Amino acid sequence: MRTSPIRDFLVGCFVLIGLGALAWLSLSVGGLSLGSSHGLVLYANFTQIAGLKPRAPVVIAGVKVGDVESITLGKQYAARVRMVVEPTLELPIDTSASIVTAGLLGDRYVELQPGGDAQLLRSGEEIGFTEPAMQLERLIGKFIHQTDVGGGSGEKGADEKGKE
Repeated sequence: MRTSPIRDFLVGCFVLIGLGALAWLSLSVGGLSLGSSHGLVLYANFTQIAGLKPRAPVVIAGVKVGDVESITLGKQYAARVRMVVEPTLELPIDTSASIVTAGLLGDRYVELQPGGDAQLLRSGEEIGFTEPAMQLERLIGKFIHQTDVGGGSGEKGADEKGKE
């Protein structure tokens, strides 16, 4: 069998293109961004994030408009969430952010509720109104360890004493 330099060159190019496509696919699925993030950068401080992770979606009215870029511990031991949203978004300064769950036990994401103020948020500004995540474990714990409103210590309430 004879060797053909043109055929070997074309096969080599095809293999290189395939490896390049595989590398690009791996990076894009993995969420690695090359360079700085483009968009409107917003910050929000939460007392409880309960499993919110970087790359979680940021939504308005159920439509994804951005991602959580990073989460750090801020001043007064609150979680400081850095979000990058679409650069064309015009959010009022009284916009609120809350951490919600997709379904009963689903992933956490940030939901933005635009306000009605005429002044707009600029890149790098902080959302002032936040609502922390509700933790299912804490709600169940409060429900289980809830005490009776009437005292629950064997004493009869005023209505029961009057009936005797």
